[in-house]
Amino acid sequence: MQIWHDNMPYGKIAERKGHQGWMKQEGSYFIFPGGGTMFPDGAERYIEKLTQYVPLKSGLLRTGLDMGCGVASFGGFLLKENIITLSFAPRDSHKSQIQFALERGIPAFLLMMGTRRLPFPAQSFDFVHCSRCLIPFTAYNGSYLIEVDRLLRPGGYLIISGPPVQWKEQEKEWGELQAMTRSLCYELIIVDGNTAIWKKPAKASCLPNQNESGLDLCSTNDDPDEAWYFKLKECVSKVSLVEEIAVGSIDKWPDRLSKPSARASLMDDGANLFEADTQKWSKRVSYYKMSLGVKLGTAHIRNVMDMNAFFGGLATAVASDPVWVMNVVPAQKPLTLGVIYDRGLIGVYHDWCEPFSTYPRTYDLIHADGINSLITDPKSGKSRCDLFDVMLEMDRILRPEGTTVIRDSPDVIEKAVHVAQSIRWIAQVHDSEPESGSTEKILVATKTFWKVPLTSK
Repeated sequence: MQIWHDNMPYGKIAERKGHQGWMKQEGSYFIFPGGGTMFPDGAERYIEKLTQYVPLKSGLLRTGLDMGCGVASFGGFLLKENIITLSFAPRDSHKSQIQFALERGIPAFLLMMGTRRLPFPAQSFDFVHCSRCLIPFTAYNGSYLIEVDRLLRPGGYLIISGPPVQWKEQEKEWGELQAMTRSLCYELIIVDGNTAIWKKPAKASCLPNQNESGLDLCSTNDDPDEAWYFKLKECVSKVSLVEEIAVGSIDKWPDRLSKPSARASLMDDGANLFEADTQKWSKRVSYYKMSLGVKLGTAHIRNVMDMNAFFGGLATAVASDPVWVMNVVPAQKPLTLGVIYDRGLIGVYHDWCEPFSTYPRTYDLIHADGINSLITDPKSGKSRCDLFDVMLEMDRILRPEGTTVIRDSPDVIEKAVHVAQSIRWIAQVHDSEPESGSTEKILVATKTFWKVPLTSK
């Protein structure tokens, strides 16, 4: 894998981490040998080692979270195993590591562990991985490990390589980590050098119990799926479904993609809504490809941002294409992101009246179904922010010559066309699918190459 140096002329990681195989510069390109600080011999050998203890090649595991991912080689090499890993890291001394990951075509997100829950639903990831991520899991009364427990699916795997696992200077922290995982009734599968692997119980939490870490369950008022501007907890969340969505109970990939999970059934008429949404988006994506000229399924589009994903129907319709989709569930809408993860897809919560946590020019296609609903308060019906600002953020995220598809009523699309023209997109308006009987319009726009002309003195 290689990318043009001039697209991202940032060589510090290559200088600092080239000896560990993160990335190197060769002529006009950066290349990525696949190494990492804890796996300098390459991600492939490291993954082979993990496979002795974690079923990474069986279809049981589909979604992973890689914390402190560097340039995301671990997640990149898992793609060929049909595992989609959402890799995240902050913008720290390594600067643009997430930008490099996205430029490589790997799912990645700019994020860090802080004082709030990460923007994902409970019990969503089949495994969580940390390779020298340097997260102090047991600090602050164990808040960070409790957050990992919230995100990890029952029966899922926690993999930590590097500090504090058998780390000479962190013996106290290593002892605390072992004590906390015992308190959560995690099974310690193996400690191999500086790598430790645990398995989360596939049944309901063993808390409350007399445990050495003082952990206890949260009150019944706590909703473990609430994760947008929600403070970290020092208690373990209760969950309504455990065994039904545990690793080993939920269908293997790709069967899980098309079957409504137990979480969907918790919604009113959820199973029927799930089926209808799946069929609707299958027809819509076919229409995009055949009639509107959207280049899904080709080498032109590697990643897609679905700004209003609901059950992940669009991502499901393109699952056989060489593309990955970031499914965004707006924070002010029903919290359906757990259903998306049960399908074996990835996504985040977000409020589109705020900037999205990614670098400029990182997505090939952005899709907005019902864009006006993303800025409208569901209770008052008033606009919370301006359509222009949302589309300007879309322009920031979209690559030059990337595509935007916006669906909404004719009057909203008319406004969107004016905005598109003002930011120099080439825009075309189309009728919705003939068989739908809808008056909805579809705006298909292309972001152009342009730069501010030089002024003569």
